[in-house]
Amino acid sequence: MDDPSALFLALLGRQPVVPVIKIDRLEHAVPLARALAAGGLPLIEITMRTPVALDAIRAVRDEVPEAVVGAGTILNPRHYKEAAEAGAAFIVSPGITASLLDTWREFDLPYLPGVITPGEMMLLMEAGFTLAKFFPADQAGGAAFLKSLASPLAGLRFCPTGGVSAENAATYLGLPNVVCVGGSWVAPDKLLAEERWDDITALARAAAAIHG
Repeated sequence: MDDPSALFLALLGRQPVVPVIKIDRLEHAVPLARALAAGGLPLIEITMRTPVALDAIRAVRDEVPEAVVGAGTILNPRHYKEAAEAGAAFIVSPGITASLLDTWREFDLPYLPGVITPGEMMLLMEAGFTLAKFFPADQAGGAAFLKSLASPLAGLRFCPTGGVSAENAATYLGLPNVVCVGGSWVAPDKLLAEERWDDITALARAAAAIHG
C-alpha cells in the first residue's frame, strides 16, 4: 500500500478523540466500550498495561460490534503478535523501532506508531506513513511544537496523546497537521470504578463534538 496510514484513517473516520483506556477489571471492558460507542467514540484503544488487556480486547471484539477495538502500548514484536492474535483491529505504539516496523509488515494491520523527534518522524515518512502518534504530547512541547513542524514535515500528520484533555483538545485539533487526539479523560478511573456508564457516555458525547 502506498500509504499505510490510510488503513488507520479509514477506521478513524471523522472521530476527533480516540479513548485511551486501561482496563483493570475484565468485566468493565464490554460496558465501557458500549458506553463510549454510544457517545460517538466507537474507535477505542485498550492499552497493554494490565494482565486482562488481551482478554478485554477479545471481549469487546466479540460482544460489542458497534466498537472498533485496538491495542495500545505495544512495545515489541511479541506484544504486537499477541494483540493481533487477540483480534485487535489496529495497533498503537508509544515509539517506533525497526523490529516493530518489520512486524507491522508481517501482519499488515492498521498501525499508528509513536514519534517524538524529527528524526523518528522522517524515518516513518521514509516507510510511507503519513500519520503518527505524537507522545507524550504535552510534555514534549505540545501544540506549539507540532505547529512548528507543519511546514518542514508537511507530509506527516499527527494524533497527539499524553497530557491531552478536554481543556486543550480543541487547541491541538485546530492545528493543520493534527487529525485526532488520544486521551483518557473520557473514562476516568473514578467513573470506571463506580460503573457510571451513562456519565462516561456523556463525556464521550462531549469529546466527539470537539473541533479545532
